[in-house]
Amino acid sequence: MRRVSVSIETEKVQSEQIEIALPGTGTKTFRPGITAREALTELTGPLPPEVFAVRIDGQPGDLSAPLNRNATLEPVTFASEDGKEIYRHSSTHIMAQAVKDVFPSANLTIGPAIHEGFYYDFSFERPFTPEDLEKIEARAHEIIQENYAVRRLEMSKEDAINLFREKEEAFKVEIIEQIEDDVVSLYQQGNFIDLCRGPHVGATGQVKAFKLLSAAGAYWRGDERNPMLQRIYGTSFPTQAELDAHLEKLEEIKRRDHRKLGKELDLFSSPEDTGPGLILWHPKGALVRLLIENFWRESHVQNGYELIYSPHVARLDLWKTSGHVDYYKENMFTPMTVEAGEYQLKPMNCPFHIMVYKSHLRSYRELPIRYGELGTVYRYERSGVLHGLMRVRGFTQDDAHIFCRPDQIESEVRKVLDFTMFVLRRFGFTEFALYLSTRPEKAVGAVEKWDQATEALEAALKNSGFPYEIDPGEGVFYGPKIDLKIHDVLGRAWQCSTVQIDFNNPERFGLSYIGEDGAAHQPIMIHRALMGSLERFFGILIEHYAGAFPTWLAPVQAIVLPITDKQAEYASLVKDRLAGTGLRASMDLRKEKVGLKIREAEKAKIPYMLVVGDREREAESVSVRKRSGTNVGTLPISEVIDLIRQDMPTEPLTGSSVH
Repeated sequence: MRRVSVSIETEKVQSEQIEIALPGTGTKTFRPGITAREALTELTGPLPPEVFAVRIDGQPGDLSAPLNRNATLEPVTFASEDGKEIYRHSSTHIMAQAVKDVFPSANLTIGPAIHEGFYYDFSFERPFTPEDLEKIEARAHEIIQENYAVRRLEMSKEDAINLFREKEEAFKVEIIEQIEDDVVSLYQQGNFIDLCRGPHVGATGQVKAFKLLSAAGAYWRGDERNPMLQRIYGTSFPTQAELDAHLEKLEEIKRRDHRKLGKELDLFSSPEDTGPGLILWHPKGALVRLLIENFWRESHVQNGYELIYSPHVARLDLWKTSGHVDYYKENMFTPMTVEAGEYQLKPMNCPFHIMVYKSHLRSYRELPIRYGELGTVYRYERSGVLHGLMRVRGFTQDDAHIFCRPDQIESEVRKVLDFTMFVLRRFGFTEFALYLSTRPEKAVGAVEKWDQATEALEAALKNSGFPYEIDPGEGVFYGPKIDLKIHDVLGRAWQCSTVQIDFNNPERFGLSYIGEDGAAHQPIMIHRALMGSLERFFGILIEHYAGAFPTWLAPVQAIVLPITDKQAEYASLVKDRLAGTGLRASMDLRKEKVGLKIREAEKAKIPYMLVVGDREREAESVSVRKRSGTNVGTLPISEVIDLIRQDMPTEPLTGSSVH
């Protein structure tokens, strides 16, 4: 193999002595070139084994990194988010080394750490089988036991290209060719070397509990026009106990998978014949959706919103004016031609709401105007990313747009936040995380207006008292936003709610209102969604409740189960009594044993099972059993109705005081 120039990462020595600080410990003077590990050891004593990396002035780095300037150090462990990323990215290198050892013809592509795990994509002649994963995992455990030192190397871009060409790693060559820097970094452990920015653990033996999970296909760079790769997923933890707990959580996630439960409970489907990413709502699922929609509409009217409806298509020019053609085109379906004009399936509802606003001359006294719509939109998503209800091509947004004066922004955003919390809590979510997303690279509008909008959002967040984080560069192209993530019963975070400030569209569409001074002024537009999309929110609800919806959302709230045919007439009377009070009741008149009927009702997640035999018929009562398996006992029908109603929410529909 051709000799290449390799050197350990260094920095220009700036002085004869440098000062290294450790928060809470103090500062010491060292010679330039001392490693982060040596400096930490001098400052704290021998490093505990759980420390495997370091932050140098807040930036993650290798313990072997040389220090040539004054710096502040912080030890990194698995407890921190950057620690988890370093640990799992190091794990993905262990997996890649194992794959190359077991299947030398496999080619390397990329292998990042992801939430609670990692993956690596390989170019291989066939999909990896479960037997392959067993062999790879066994080799990975050997690599961990062999405890190879992990070394960071630097070389010129040209030498790196030659290195990977000689290794016949074409994907690595392609990646390096697109790097702008003249020098690139690599990491080596044993005979394995990979292109990588790092940092990494110091030795493979620092990764303790390691597990491969699954294999799947993935296109190179996520583009179906590129070669199909083989992706292997895995995870790793510092202890076997933590890994075991995580694996149990994964099993629980599988049990709660909305696609599996959606089929078992007959809630929805997405048959190939209708097209990928297009959902059919079955009667039970449609009933739950109706309950969600009814709550949504009633609460919005109570909170000062006016409801509107808009078409599914519009002239393409509308989307040119809004900026979607310029900034969102890759997510839009191909326009259709109608009578020599171009029409577009709507990817968003906002231009229609703007046109409703424009239909009248507006006064400052009318503002704020709040329009709400359950509007179905269509977005092109690549087939590889479609996922049940969570990622679809046609979905209904719980959309609303608020047109207000600049002095009303903060108060309106606060009301939206209060309303959002009220709605999400009604569905059983109590833990939230809020993020303020700022101007992205690809944005429209003056920086001054972006700053004004961002300041208004941040002021609303601060005054609301909700804790939040800054998410730099993650705003939409027309303005900054607040994103709210809910945490489900398994602790997973889901992006649902969003509040976005838009100075751009009011300007593009020439919106105005007559101010108190008699002159025309431009309103501010606030885009907001509370649940996001009904499809995705429904999928989250299924997994949050494992299909056992709260009683107010359950498609069937109670089922009457006669023991024999002799109680069929009485069972029908009980069902009608419940239905007459507005409860959703059914009955099972099959000639089956009541034990089987109970088991099937529990499997169907029906909250209440009402068993009736001769004694219940004679006493005009029922024997009540909950889906949890609890036997409530025998109660008169009127008390059963009261019992079920106790499970129903009674609080008012207003989430904040709106005037």
